Amino acid sequence: MSVAIGAIIAKHKIRNFIVFGIVLVVFLAFAVPYVYIHFIEGPPPAKLSLPPASTTKTTTGSSATSVSGSFNVGKGSVVGYRVSEVLIGQNSTAVGRTSKVWGSIDVSGTNITKATFSANMASVVSDQSQRNAQFDGRIMDVSQYPTATFTLTSPIKLGSLPAQGTVTKASATGELTMHGATKPVTFTVSVERTASGLSALAEIPIKFSTWNISNPSIGGFVTTADNGTLEVLLSVTSAKGNSPSSGAASSGGGGGGGGTPITVPSTTVPGLKLPSS
Repeated sequence: MSVAIGAIIAKHKIRNFIVFGIVLVVFLAFAVPYVYIHFIEGPPPAKLSLPPASTTKTTTGSSATSVSGSFNVGKGSVVGYRVSEVLIGQNSTAVGRTSKVWGSIDVSGTNITKATFSANMASVVSDQSQRNAQFDGRIMDVSQYPTATFTLTSPIKLGSLPAQGTVTKASATGELTMHGATKPVTFTVSVERTASGLSALAEIPIKFSTWNISNPSIGGFVTTADNGTLEVLLSVTSAKGNSPSSGAASSGGGGGGGGTPITVPSTTVPGLKLPSS
């Protein structure tokens, strides 16, 4: 009898141990990402913004003298992505950027009549090497599609050119080519007059399937919505701008554009090893 009772007690202990182990694993699966995201990594990089002078005033136009001519995309220009992620139940934000951006715009009176700029997609980097590998490979396939390009198809009507240090907002329409697909886009652009030219800021909503881009989700480990944001900050000048980049460089690698890719501060995705596909 005592042996049987002992066996029953032993089975209960084993069962309780297994249950405790399962509960502990589940708890850690959610607790570790939570602690890492909220207490170690901190917030994602701030959104791109116009130079500090833009904080002085926002206007729909001013009586400033019109500026006409061609301007080149130069130093300080940045293009990148911002995508909301869910990592094992915890919300986070993925951010990748590059300063390898080049192109030009034409201004006539108070209208931007022509604009085209390109970005070297092979140089876009985040703070996570695993995410960069996914971006370069199955998501954007930068070896086959190394460059993204925007071309203005209708003039941007500013109403009147803003005075230096002020901002005006207008609608921009053009064609965006990424991942081998060219699609029309319309978005709001904020334009600021600077001492050397103009600065322009835009956030372009991107639905991945429209450009035949694979959803960044990886099984049940990292999931995203079906869309993200293309962040653009252009600094244009009458001086010589950035040289075109071949797009042949790998992420973080040399050649062309606005010099080496910018450093993106830590975002909120833990440095865990992701599946290769």
